[in-house]
Amino acid sequence: MSEEEIASAPVITSAQIARLAGVTRAAVANWRRRYEDFPAPVSGVATGPLFPLSEVEKWLAGQRKGRGTSPEVALWQSLRSAYGDDMTGALVRIGSALSGGGIESGVLPDELSSTVEQLLDERSAPHLFEDLISRYVASVSRAGAHAVSPPRLVRAFANFAGTVDGSVYDPSCGIGSVLLAVTGDRTTQIAGQDVNPALVRLAELRLGFADGPPSRFKTGDSLRDDGIQDMRAQLVVCNPPLGQSDWGREDLLLDPRWELGVPPRAESDLAWLQHCYFHTAPGGRTLIALPPSAAYRRSGRRVRTELVRRGLLVSVVALPAGFASNHNLPTLLWELRRPATQGEEVRFVRMVDLTANDPDCSLDPAPEQVTDVPLIDLLRDEVDLSPSTYVVAVKPDYPAEYAALRRALERQLRELVSLLPTLPAGPGTGTIDESAVVNVSDLIQAGLVDLKGQEAISTSDQLDTDYLRGFLRSAGNIRRNTSITGTHRMDLRGAQLPQMDIEQQRLYGAVFRGLDEFERGIKEIAKIADQAARLAYDGLTNGALAPDTTLEGGK
Repeated sequence: MSEEEIASAPVITSAQIARLAGVTRAAVANWRRRYEDFPAPVSGVATGPLFPLSEVEKWLAGQRKGRGTSPEVALWQSLRSAYGDDMTGALVRIGSALSGGGIESGVLPDELSSTVEQLLDERSAPHLFEDLISRYVASVSRAGAHAVSPPRLVRAFANFAGTVDGSVYDPSCGIGSVLLAVTGDRTTQIAGQDVNPALVRLAELRLGFADGPPSRFKTGDSLRDDGIQDMRAQLVVCNPPLGQSDWGREDLLLDPRWELGVPPRAESDLAWLQHCYFHTAPGGRTLIALPPSAAYRRSGRRVRTELVRRGLLVSVVALPAGFASNHNLPTLLWELRRPATQGEEVRFVRMVDLTANDPDCSLDPAPEQVTDVPLIDLLRDEVDLSPSTYVVAVKPDYPAEYAALRRALERQLRELVSLLPTLPAGPGTGTIDESAVVNVSDLIQAGLVDLKGQEAISTSDQLDTDYLRGFLRSAGNIRRNTSITGTHRMDLRGAQLPQMDIEQQRLYGAVFRGLDEFERGIKEIAKIADQAARLAYDGLTNGALAPDTTLEGGK
């Protein structure tokens, strides 16, 4: 390749090569050492070299390694190479180009333009753009960024929004995922605002490709600079930024949006809630995702009181953990309704607790997960609006469940004995010969061991993973990873292994696997025993269970 071709060609990192080939990064490092014809890096630094994508693909194909590259993956990797960390800007650029009906010369690098044109022969521009958006959402979600609503939360908004007759507004719209999810055939207008101009542009492009109703988008902080003040929507949706320490309270003390009272400094969540309600038309609804603490924090009691007292709160749904991008707690979806006429009477708030559900299963609640709570019951103490406070779990069938747990415990105990291996005396003296050991750090450097978190994995057929993990738990290796203060450090690089051939390793590995299963069995038995004991205490004390009088002496 010429210097000009090298400069313009897509490049990838070692980690991206590993994903492309379906191997670990250690395996890629091993290939670089073992194969003289492995493509040389063309740029980057010693600790982060960049390799030409086309040359890597040719090498993988020639060595029959890897899984090949789809055009979509090639395009994404090319975008990564061309735009680096600015993938939002990359998608804005390519989306703007696609919205014009084709890729004009000079809009994108030549390599990107040809890949896009190839993909446009197979699918429409909207489909191609949404494919890229899906990859973008997946990459951003893994990084824990809040600017893009996670797919699970988007699905929840769509599920509880239902059919919308009229306009829809999102004051923290991000890339427009929630707006797109709740828009239907009877939606007449879409409006959104976000502080990030690139995200707003992506939202505009996505709504344009969807060929939906007319839309209005503004850039800016909706709390400090309400860009669509005249908007009164039939449905307001919002997944706001959470925990803002400075949301502009001092500058907004007299703002007309605070119909329920000025939110305290620490209650940016309730500021967003009131902003949404302010933009809700008579008869319209607000759906807003909030953290669990917004339902019970003492500082927000006054706003919650007014919300309940005026009959504006319709329901609170506790979603399972895993719906938020920046925490792993259950997310609450609050639904508010602005009365269509004065004097509308609301007698209760519907509480729904889905926290025990699988996050990827249906969001339709079972009867026992729903309860209607009278307003007077909500106005007590701290005005706690947590669904778990009011949704009472279904009482178990004590006799049947206790009998089932007892049978399971008996079965597990029988199986446990067979899992503990018989171990005859060994040839050693209780210590390892230091002259016949290998350092794990050397194995890692040679690409024979890969560390994933706190787990070590063999990348070679000459090293048994179970043998490796078993000896890493030896008393000597644990001592090497323990500081003077007694703190155990999970740095496996200082560990040592006895040298053995692969057949001996597998013998030890089989025993270590049995011990691992034994330990898991012990933990499972402890769990079942704990459940059985708690159920027995509860059942005996509430009258659902009784002592067995058929046993002599009560034994």
